[in-house]
Amino acid sequence: MSPVPPVPPVPPNASVPAYRSAGLAHSARALADGDVSSRALVERALARIEATQPTLNAFRVLRAEAALAEAEDADARLAAGERLPLLGVPVAVKDDMDVAGAPTAFGCRGDFPVRTADAEAVRRLRAAGAIVVGKANACELGQWPVTEGPAFGDTRNPWNTRHTPGGSSGGSAAAVAAGLVPAALGSDGAGSVRIPAAWTHLVGVKPQRGRISTWPHPEAFQGITVNGPLARTVEDAALLLDCASGSHEGDLHRPPALRLSEAVGRDPGRLRIALSTRMPFTATPKKLDPAVRAAVYGLADRLAELGHRVEEADPAYGPIGLTFVPRATAGIAEWADRVPDPALLDPRTRDAARLGRALGGAPLRWARRAEAALHRRVGAVFRRYDVVLAPTTATPPPRVGALAGLNGFATDRAMIAACPYAWPWNVLGWPAVNVPAALTPGRLPVGAQLLGPAHSEPVLISLAFQLEDDQRWFERWPAASEA
Repeated sequence: MSPVPPVPPVPPNASVPAYRSAGLAHSARALADGDVSSRALVERALARIEATQPTLNAFRVLRAEAALAEAEDADARLAAGERLPLLGVPVAVKDDMDVAGAPTAFGCRGDFPVRTADAEAVRRLRAAGAIVVGKANACELGQWPVTEGPAFGDTRNPWNTRHTPGGSSGGSAAAVAAGLVPAALGSDGAGSVRIPAAWTHLVGVKPQRGRISTWPHPEAFQGITVNGPLARTVEDAALLLDCASGSHEGDLHRPPALRLSEAVGRDPGRLRIALSTRMPFTATPKKLDPAVRAAVYGLADRLAELGHRVEEADPAYGPIGLTFVPRATAGIAEWADRVPDPALLDPRTRDAARLGRALGGAPLRWARRAEAALHRRVGAVFRRYDVVLAPTTATPPPRVGALAGLNGFATDRAMIAACPYAWPWNVLGWPAVNVPAALTPGRLPVGAQLLGPAHSEPVLISLAFQLEDDQRWFERWPAASEA
């Protein structure tokens, strides 16, 4: 088990070695058919990670020795005829998830203890046969839409290393977008799967709250954070989601089981789709970038050409932002209390934790109670429509360092201006899927989200696959990774 040391600054837009991994489902089939060995796949993944770490800096911890031993075991099991959905396939997980034998630092500095047991989501991936090659970088306690910090350095976007891959699941996104691993788990508390998916040209799924367990925590960040997959294709995202899904008996949220791989390739039918670019009220300035607007409207036009009824309509968000802040900051306070040395935390983190403790009584209880009313208010849009199509972010990915050195208020203004669209669905606990929408003239990816009501993942997955079949976004790779 080896922590990856922080990388030194890299030259602007440094080149990324030209490596690609096969997709998750493709790798699983190749292993089952005997066309490749698990050891070969894991060795290639580790080589790709090592080659790109100085430029992309996607990983916090590598499990090289353990992963190779697990690959040898997987090959023996495959040779004996055993078959599991991901037996022998290398994957990555975000560094907010416990992996036995590794610390869980979640973007923070300090001497964190080695975990003795896997998180439930990791346990389920292992039970499906997956090999976790490492833990991907995340910003400090998942607060910002960038993946940077003094604990590990800056994680960079494979499409342009001057720019961030997003956050807080930026390490997972960078690893998949660059082809280091075929898929990875992230977590999404205000868009932290969907935002980096949008900014790295990936499919990112924020599932229904509880679909993937957050155990050893009964819920994460007062229920607003869920775990979800990042992948290059809808099929791969659905497969990883199926393998990671399921409840622990201690979970507070235990939705009925779904098998989302069955929705891949299924005709979604003629859907009623609301095209919405309205931003929830935040009392801070924000504006939709013309390139993002054009990309989302382009997808809307294509959906109409595919036979869906697309109309401009907005959910009634109301005062949803007032309920987000107590839950988010209380969650930060809970995590900050677990850190070995709070003095090493970013001053913005300490300020957010103090606010969370102050709001942890009556304001937090009110925010939690308000969710039912918000379900009715925002959910009214689904009386007329099946799906909402909205931008995932308001802007293309910012430059690395755009938030560095800002105080808390300035950071909040900057990240809300870039990412005002994703967080309401975290309050509601409902599913959402980011799909690649376009590349800007500067070849920076932007995305759109398909938003649904409770337990609507099958519809969102089938619609996303229909778009993928039409757009074939998985054929595009970062220029530096093209062979």
